Amino acid sequence: MSYHAMPTRALLPLLLIPLLGGCINLGLGNAKVPPALLTLTPQARPVDGSTTSGQAQSALSVIEPESAAELAVVRVAVNVDASRVAYLKKAQWVERPARLFQHLLAETLRAQGKQLVTEGDRLTHGPILSGRLIDCGYDARSASAVVRFDAVRHNPDGTVDVRRFEASVPHIGARVEDVGPALNQAANQVAKAVADWIG
Repeated sequence: MSYHAMPTRALLPLLLIPLLGGCINLGLGNAKVPPALLTLTPQARPVDGSTTSGQAQSALSVIEPESAAELAVVRVAVNVDASRVAYLKKAQWVERPARLFQHLLAETLRAQGKQLVTEGDRLTHGPILSGRLIDCGYDARSASAVVRFDAVRHNPDGTVDVRRFEASVPHIGARVEDVGPALNQAANQVAKAVADWIG
């Protein structure tokens, strides 16, 4: 009896594969890859061999900012009007824009060379930079790439400072080849302004 049951049991996973095909993507080449993957590249970064020293417990910790719902995905947001949001065709971020902006902020701050900068470490007793990424996309009404960030600085003495930063690159079309570089430019402008404020 057991001699016949064992082969049947072993074949069950093979029999289920066709049924699962319509439910999951196994990553076997069926998924469409967009023509462009966008990222944020820091214009200011530490030079090769540069060092910064200090007490680890007093390091500045850069936390991934919160983000608006339309930015909590890897698609590139387009603000059509005051109440409608769409997404840019044939493009997506390599990862969520809030995460990319965190890396950009940290690298821009490190380029100043004024203090140790870590990412995502809430155990530090030093200052913490967090905030909310409100916009990081294309505004169809003004034909602009817009980055808007509410920075929150938590100081070691318990006080909190909040400031809004915004940058835009106007007069661009809703094309990937235009929006990508413009968003990178605007994000770097905001990161530089935040770094100067923190510095």
